[in-house]
Amino acid sequence: MKVSNKSKYVKFFLMTFLLFLSVGCAQKKNDSLVQNQGAGVGQQESRNDEMDILLSDDFYDAEFPSATDYYDPLEPMNRIFFEFNDKVYYWVLSPMNNVYTAVLPVDIRYSIGNFFNNIAAPVRLLNNVLQGKISDAGVVLSRFLINSTLGVYGFGDPALIEFGLEPKLEDFGQTLGYWGLGEGIYFCWPIIGPSSVRDTFGFAGDVATHPMVYFVNDFRVSAGYYGAGRVNLLSLNPDVYEDLKKYALDPYVSMRQVYLDYRRNKVGDSALKQRSDNEL
Repeated sequence: MKVSNKSKYVKFFLMTFLLFLSVGCAQKKNDSLVQNQGAGVGQQESRNDEMDILLSDDFYDAEFPSATDYYDPLEPMNRIFFEFNDKVYYWVLSPMNNVYTAVLPVDIRYSIGNFFNNIAAPVRLLNNVLQGKISDAGVVLSRFLINSTLGVYGFGDPALIEFGLEPKLEDFGQTLGYWGLGEGIYFCWPIIGPSSVRDTFGFAGDVATHPMVYFVNDFRVSAGYYGAGRVNLLSLNPDVYEDLKKYALDPYVSMRQVYLDYRRNKVGDSALKQRSDNEL
C-alpha cells in the first residue's frame, strides 16, 4: 500500500518534533571548552543553534530568575511528564552521549554542528524577513553562501571567524510573538521538554520551512538527520540538566521559569530591535 506524500510529511513532522526537542532539557553552553579551541573550525557554533534555548548566553543569564507571571494550569500533568523526561535522560540520552563523545573528537563534533546549523539557514532567513529585519536577513544569506563555499559545505564557519558575521537567530516562535501572538499555556511535553502553545506552533513552522522536508523523501534518512543533530548538540553541552537539578530547590519550577523568561526576552528583543531600526 502506497503512502501519500501528505502522510509522509505528517510522520516526518511528528518524528522530528520528538527528536528535535528530546534533548531540550539536557544541554548547556560550555564556555570553557569553546575558549580552549582557539580559532579552529566551529569554535563559536555551540551557541549558534537557532532553535535550542539552552545554547544561548541569555539562557544562563536567567539561571536564577525572579518570579514572573506564568500560565500553567496543567502543572500536575506537566510534573508527571517532567519526571518521565528525567528518566529518559538518565537511562537513554546520557549513556548515548557518553559513547558518542568517546568515539568522536570535539573538533569533529563542532564541525558537524556547523554543518547542521548551515543547512537550517533558510529558517532563519525567512523569519528575519517576516520580522522586517532585512539587514539581518542579508547577514544570514551572506553567512550561508560563505560557509557553504569557503567553509566546505558548512563544516566550517569562516563567515564568523574571518568576516565577523554574527549569526542572526530567529525562529517562527519569535515571529509569532513579534506579531502579537501570546505564549499561551506552558507545556512540559513527554520526551520533548519545555514549550508553550506559541512555540509549539512555531516549531511546526520551522519544520515546514526546513530544506530537509523538500529535498529528502526517505523518512528514515530524515529521522536519522535530526537524531544525529540532536545527539551531536548534546555531546557539546552535556551538563546543563545535572546543574539545574543540583542547584534548584524545585527543578520543574526552575526549568519552567528559565524557559519562559528566555523566550519572552527573545520575543521582546526582536520587537525592541525593530522599533529601534524604524526610528533610525
